[in-house]
Amino acid sequence: MKKIFILFAVVAVSFTACQKDAEIVSPDKTVSVDMTDWNAYTDEADLTKATHEHGRGCYSMHVLNEKLRNNPGLEETMRNIEILTREVTGKSTPDAARPTPVVDDPYEGPVTIPVIVNILEDYIGEVTEAQINSQIAVLTMDYTNLNPNTSGIPSEFAPVVADCGITFVLAGVNREISTLAEWGTNDAMKLSSQGGIDVTDPSTYLNLWVCDIGGGILGYAQFPGGAEATDGVVIGKDYFGVVGGVYGQGRTATHEVGHWLNLRHIWGDGKCNRDDYVTDTPVSDQPNWACPVYPLVHCVSNDMTMNYMDYVYDDCMYMFSEGQNARMRALFVPGGARESLVL
Repeated sequence: MKKIFILFAVVAVSFTACQKDAEIVSPDKTVSVDMTDWNAYTDEADLTKATHEHGRGCYSMHVLNEKLRNNPGLEETMRNIEILTREVTGKSTPDAARPTPVVDDPYEGPVTIPVIVNILEDYIGEVTEAQINSQIAVLTMDYTNLNPNTSGIPSEFAPVVADCGITFVLAGVNREISTLAEWGTNDAMKLSSQGGIDVTDPSTYLNLWVCDIGGGILGYAQFPGGAEATDGVVIGKDYFGVVGGVYGQGRTATHEVGHWLNLRHIWGDGKCNRDDYVTDTPVSDQPNWACPVYPLVHCVSNDMTMNYMDYVYDDCMYMFSEGQNARMRALFVPGGARESLVL
């Protein structure tokens, strides 16, 4: 029966890829999925606006744009993932109040993600076991709503704070000596042929690469749908685990894993009319930095500056929303892009 259901989901997604406003037939109802607000690319001018000399240097959207340019099939793959996401979360119209989902939850129950940490360091042990263990602990803390700072959430956002029920366990560590000063963002650290470390079965593991990225970049991630050989998250050595400093509390990994689980930046990487495809996060037109004082308005409502998908200091980000949780969990349903992690 499970195989039949998976086949049905795959056929439905494939059929809808050819339509602008797709009609997806569920076993019990038909759901109109409006894709008119969806964009795979981010405007380069908006990405430039999001840079800040003292800000969090996430390069995920830049990397995504580059991958879309180099792989003509990636946009269609990501579109299919988005269609399925909207079907199972009930987000059927852009910017609408979230309707009753087609199913009670996109994926029910706890999720445990095994993590492989691939380290490129000046000498063996430069990245300590304490760093590694603290990073795994922070990821689990943040994705299970155990960040103690959440107690300070503004009352307007309290009803949508999510316990995502996702835990992370260390499954292995790979280390290589490399004195390369800057690896950049072309995925060389993920390929042994270029001096990096090859991915470990991305259908089963979340791969983290830890290295000197350079350019003031804290990290970047690959969104669902990309090539298996480069699937995972890259984090700068100085921002991996609890190492101290405003970006040294392990939240770069929390932020980048959010991208790996199909979350966009909370401001939608664009103007006030650009969405992050989550209905319970406020509209904004730019990231926030440092530790903003609530309330802060950039469009028509208060910014959710404390969301992990903004750019604020590590200690000032401490929540995912229920809508973001649903979006991430849509990846684990039958036919979902990361279903194999929970099989």
